[in-house]
Amino acid sequence: MSDNKILRIVARFLIPLIMLFALYIQFHGEYSPGGGFQAGVVFAAAWILFVLIFGLDLGLEVIPERAMFVLMVFGVMLYCAVGLANVLMGGMFLDFSVLLESPQAAQQAGIITVELGIGITVATVVMLIFTMFARRKREQDALEDEA
Repeated sequence: MSDNKILRIVARFLIPLIMLFALYIQFHGEYSPGGGFQAGVVFAAAWILFVLIFGLDLGLEVIPERAMFVLMVFGVMLYCAVGLANVLMGGMFLDFSVLLESPQAAQQAGIITVELGIGITVATVVMLIFTMFARRKREQDALEDEA
């Protein structure tokens, strides 16, 4: 697909828009349908489109596999840290009312932070799964070419 100029031009236009839409889904998830899981999948879909058009090697230059693993762990740790902060401040796990003085502001801040952790984790896990399948397919193609 990387030889097709039309696909390359359309992808260069669409991929930033898809990522922007993922951010919209991420940060409007508490007011409308969406949130971390959906935003993570949409963001990963934009990266997968990039890889399908420009190749896995270039995709891994943009977001290296090591960075994916680090971000995956960071997202889980962010989720857990917010929950544990609530417990340490005398509340229940993921009961955000103890985070700030205003319970409504605490709920918003807690939900946004937790959903951000979920979005980062989901995006990187989907990207890693795709990377593993793409590498496996490349290895199988190489073996078939040898035979």
